[in-house]
Amino acid sequence: MNIRNIAIIAHVDHGKTTLVDQLLKQSGSVRENQHMEERALDSNDLERERGITILAKCTSVEWGETRINIVDTPGHADFGGEVERILSMVDGVVLLVDAAEAVMPQTKFVLSKALKLGLKPIVVINKIDRQDAQPKETLESIFDLFLALEANDYQLDFHVLYASGRQGWAVADLDNDVRKDLSPLFARIVADVPKPKPIEKAGDEFPFTMLVTTLEADPYLGRVLTGRIETGAITVNRQIKALSRDGSVVERARATKLLAFRGLARVPVERAEAGDIIAIAGLQTATVADTLCDITVETPIHANPIDPPTLAMTISVNDSPYAGREGDKVQSRVIRDRLLREAEGNVAIRIRETGEGAYEVAGRGELQLGVLVETMRREGFELSISRPRVLYQTDPDTGERLEPIEEVSIDVDDPFTGIVIEKISNRKGEMTDMRPTGAGKTRLTFLAPSRGLIGYHGEFLTDTRGTGVMNRIFHSYAPHKGAVQGRTNGVLISNGQGEAVPYALWYLEERGKLFVVPGTKVYEGMIIGQHAKDNDLIVNPLKAKQLTNIRTTSKDEAVRLTPIVPMTLEQAIAYIEDDELVEVTPQSIRLRKRERDPNERKRQMRAEQDAG
Repeated sequence: MNIRNIAIIAHVDHGKTTLVDQLLKQSGSVRENQHMEERALDSNDLERERGITILAKCTSVEWGETRINIVDTPGHADFGGEVERILSMVDGVVLLVDAAEAVMPQTKFVLSKALKLGLKPIVVINKIDRQDAQPKETLESIFDLFLALEANDYQLDFHVLYASGRQGWAVADLDNDVRKDLSPLFARIVADVPKPKPIEKAGDEFPFTMLVTTLEADPYLGRVLTGRIETGAITVNRQIKALSRDGSVVERARATKLLAFRGLARVPVERAEAGDIIAIAGLQTATVADTLCDITVETPIHANPIDPPTLAMTISVNDSPYAGREGDKVQSRVIRDRLLREAEGNVAIRIRETGEGAYEVAGRGELQLGVLVETMRREGFELSISRPRVLYQTDPDTGERLEPIEEVSIDVDDPFTGIVIEKISNRKGEMTDMRPTGAGKTRLTFLAPSRGLIGYHGEFLTDTRGTGVMNRIFHSYAPHKGAVQGRTNGVLISNGQGEAVPYALWYLEERGKLFVVPGTKVYEGMIIGQHAKDNDLIVNPLKAKQLTNIRTTSKDEAVRLTPIVPMTLEQAIAYIEDDELVEVTPQSIRLRKRERDPNERKRQMRAEQDAG
């Protein structure tokens, strides 16, 4: 059977996974009476809750005599490492662009990676059925992007289709073609995407080679390594070896199981040949970017380098008074093993041990690090999380300190442009573009330091009444921009351990905004609210109403507390300062001071002032 390998790439929420749903249905890979979840490839609980793709997934459909292997890639910039690995596995890409939003930062990122590999994209302008769709203007912005990314003449001669992934149709001519199904897209993939390399030359078969692009742990099969077979063929129980990037032998093993992707299922096969995307079980040590190959092969397949991480935070053992009460994975050894396992399969994350029970986790952004912590929390871990910090570099010529700069694209209603420009300017951002997009909205583009944007998203949503959309992507390293103003308010800190009392919280409301409700378990050094002023205040949330036999109006006032909205994990991580931590357990998210003893905090503050 003929084979085509493609990846679907796009900005977040432009409709990749929904389009794959329709490709599966219309190809017959899913029976008409078979139940299929919406966004079937987003199988992870976090992906379903957040409505985004986090991990790249493989599937395949059959169209006539051709099997099309499809890889659905993440759209969020923080998970760009997944996209970079996957593109080495395919021979073509379908670039999906929203007809209303047009080109966005992640569109630029994924397209640049595809063009560097020499791939010629098939452009699909999606969501044509939207009322505010602008297909002509969107096509012009796509062509401008190709030119800006220095696409060659072959790549500039791309084909364009107009589609509605939700309704399941695509057409080449928006005015004249019948909007029936996705046949034009299937036909274009078969015609435009080149076949994988041939596996035979002059009658002699090439030896088997495959570059590992994804890794997962299966409870029954152990380590499962997925990639595209570059040359040769492999059969079950064949002896193979794994080579690292430098050509050294990692291990020798038997391929105990070969799994091919057929629709939504992974099915065992006896043999797989060059060009097919398969998963191999039976190896114990091999990991992402290693080459699986025949025993006779000595040279590994070249693996493209991944962009370095720009943000890091410290994950350590939970040492609060309530440690070990809600989670069952609390030891530093268990945390270390879990983090190292994550770094094996996710090449965009780096782990470094920094002290007793503390590990520095470096990644692409707040969302990526937040998703890792949330995943561990659901697995039963208890952790202490520090404030994220950027990773600096040094200019080799001048010795100047460089910091990561992000390109920030913001779509906002016209009345809110002023406050957004002011806030980002205060965070050392520079506006590079401002243009109206119609319907009373404006698109603002900034270049801003990553450290200035930590914690800004929640403030941004408040400033724009929840109507603004902000997208960020790494741009470059640039000279240090100077000090950025941090949090302007202090915090309310508990002075004792117990359950918060309504009577005490009622009197504390006038001091600031509370983070806890009556009955919340608190301890000394725990942050229970935001102070209205700029200094920290130690308070007593445990003070109960004194019982007397005097009955007066003032004594019997009803306690009515303002309802609170609990902080999400990302909000908590973004809120804290350098001397604070987030305590994460399967049931709770608590903010606390790193040093719980108030006297010790004063000593440290005096020492810092003396040193300064």
